[in-house]
Formats: sequence, structure tokens, C-alpha cells
Amino acid sequence: MDAFFHQVIAGLATGGIYASLALALVMIYQATHLINFAQGEMAMFATYIAWTLVEAGMPYWAAFFLTVAFAFVFGVVIERIVIRPVENAPVLAVVVVFIALLVILNSVTGWIYTYTIKTFPSPFPAEPIFGKYLTSHQGGAIAVTLVVLLLLFAFFRYTPLGLAMRAAAQNPESSRLVGIRVGWMLALGWGLASAIGAVAGVMVAPIVYLDPNMMGGVLLYAFAAALVGGVDSPGGAVFGGFLVGVLENVLGAFVIGNELKLAVALVLIIGVLVVRPSGFFGKVLVTRV
Repeated sequence: MDAFFHQVIAGLATGGIYASLALALVMIYQATHLINFAQGEMAMFATYIAWTLVEAGMPYWAAFFLTVAFAFVFGVVIERIVIRPVENAPVLAVVVVFIALLVILNSVTGWIYTYTIKTFPSPFPAEPIFGKYLTSHQGGAIAVTLVVLLLLFAFFRYTPLGLAMRAAAQNPESSRLVGIRVGWMLALGWGLASAIGAVAGVMVAPIVYLDPNMMGGVLLYAFAAALVGGVDSPGGAVFGGFLVGVLENVLGAFVIGNELKLAVALVLIIGVLVVRPSGFFGKVLVTRV
């Protein structure tokens, strides 16, 4: 029973990271109705920036907040320069742009930093401070994730800018009629998604080590989390992230083994698409023909 509780709590820790990246995917989907396949590589690139700052002697939390700010600007720039010119292009063309962005970021990062695996420091103590079931980094990752989610909830619920961004994502035409600059709202949405992805990357790097391919599996789990919760539901993405994290750990430890843990995400993706494409909390759209 102790082993089971350990796997559940550890799954909540990794699930919080999946929830952050799934939330970033949902934010991009709400703005473009497409999945940003480069979201993981954007997070990975930002994590390398954080590693560079820490290696240069900057305090961890200063590097953390500077990296989040960099990621925000990076996301806005990508939306303005790369995504904006193809926003009215066919869906397949935009998907190709996302995949090209993924390959470019991965290759450029490997060229700059090489593909050698690097260790990433954790800001939390080495000795457990949350009991025997949870390491300090796992507990800290959960805390950071929850703080980010609460800040986002408050931003989108109570601030004029957050409400304008929600309106622009849900109904661009009506938003333009009331004077909202929809283009810039979408760009800010990309910036926020990139910043959230950076948080996920920095939190997961001490667990999986740092290399240009570190976010491949994480993005797959996050995609599964977004589908389980509902790809148009931010709250659903958070729920899906924690659920996928727990299922991954429990099934990997007691049912299928660690070698097949990645198959959990693939089975969830296929199962959700077949049984309930809208996810647990997504909107079901009914169109009269």
C-alpha cells in the first residue's frame, strides 16, 4: 500500500507538469483551433536559456523569472512573425509550419548546445521535506504548478486584459466590433502559452535531464491530458494532466512496467478520440445539416 500511495503522489507531481503544458496547448488551440506541435520544443529552448543563466552564476529564481519573461516575448514574436502570415492559410499549411518550427528549434538548440545530456539544478533541498512519499522537487513542482494555475485563473477571470483575451479567442468577430484588438490578444495568448511551457520545462528538467529531445514524451503526455480534459477547456486540461500523471505512474509500476509507460498516453489519445472526442469537460458542438 505504501508503494501505491508513493506512485499516486509522485504521479500528481509529474501530472502537474503535464497540466502546465496541456494548458499551454489549450490556450493555443482556443486561439487558432490547431494543436501547436512545437510547444514542447519552445519549452525546451526556454529551459536551455534558464540553464545558461544558472551556469553563468545567476541565482536560480532570478534565472527562472527572467526565462519566463523571455519565453513570453519569444511566443509573441513567433506569433507575429511565423504564425500571423499563415493564419488564413489552409489547415494543412499551418500544421506544416508548426512541424517545421519544431524541427528548427530542435536542430538549432542541438547546434548551439550539442546533444550531450546535461544536468539541471533543482531549487529545492535534496532531503525530503514533504514526507516519505514525495521528494522535495516533486512537492515544489506541484506548488509552482498550482501557483501558476491560480495566477492564470485570476488573470483571465478578474482583469480587463484577461477578459479581452478570452473574448478574442471565443468570438473574434464580436470582439472586433467592441474595439478589442484581436490580433494582439492572440499574440499575447501565444506569449502566455510559451511562458507556461517554460515553467513546465524548467520543472521537468531536473527529473528527465536536459537535452534537445527532453520534451518529446512530455508533450505526448500533455497532448493526452488536453484531450482527456477537453482540448477547449483550460480546467479540463489541468484535470487531465493530473489524471494522466497518476495513471502513468500507477500502471507503469504495477501493470505494464516502466518500458511501456509511454503507451499509456497513446492508448488514452486513441480511446478519447474514439469514445468521447470532446473530453470530459470539452464542449460538444452540434451542427444542423
